Amino acid sequence: MSSETSDTLDQAMVRSSGLDTLLRDLTDRAVQEVPGADACSITVRRAGRLLTLAGSDGMPSGLDLRQYENGSGPCVDAAETGEEHYAPDLTEESRWPSYTEYALSAGVRCALAVPVAVEGEGGAAINFYGVRAGALGTGREAARAFAARSGDAIDVALRIERRRQSAADVRTALLSRSVIDQAIGILMARERIDARIALERLRRASQDRNVKLRDLCGQLVARVSARDSRHGK
Repeated sequence: MSSETSDTLDQAMVRSSGLDTLLRDLTDRAVQEVPGADACSITVRRAGRLLTLAGSDGMPSGLDLRQYENGSGPCVDAAETGEEHYAPDLTEESRWPSYTEYALSAGVRCALAVPVAVEGEGGAAINFYGVRAGALGTGREAARAFAARSGDAIDVALRIERRRQSAADVRTALLSRSVIDQAIGILMARERIDARIALERLRRASQDRNVKLRDLCGQLVARVSARDSRHGK
């Protein structure tokens, strides 16, 4: 993907109604393009655990979740091994017995998980589900082609999400620092002590009460603000 194309895609995603919507559209399009696919989802590993980024319209939510809970299943194995996993008829499948039982109860008869290479992640896969035995057999090449084309879009989505999370972390850190500084100022004025001693007292109180320092300081600032408000200050 060229830099220009990447920038354009980044901008399109930012302008969209949200990454969730865009990725949902991607899975809906997969169902339209891959013969035999009745549902589709995208699995990625984030912070050491697998999760579903998006699922097509009408997809049972437990199809992927049961695999994550069991630690096995086509999408789990594809994401973790980087190899394609296909189950043409789940009534005859023996690799994932507990998951197979659930999938059949949800009306799924065949499953195909195609790995996707994504930057900076521990693994990803696009998962296709069919309601008829062997339904995805003729669609495997189309599924592989779709997964290859979708890799860049998933990469961009994850990159934007990481940027947003980073920005949120910075805002949280700044807000925490601000409320701690306010609490230090309150103690300095009330107890006529310097900033170092005030911070040490707050830390000790945080440990004694088993409350996060930020939360303890927030409570102190809120109490003082409420008191000042009552007295018209």
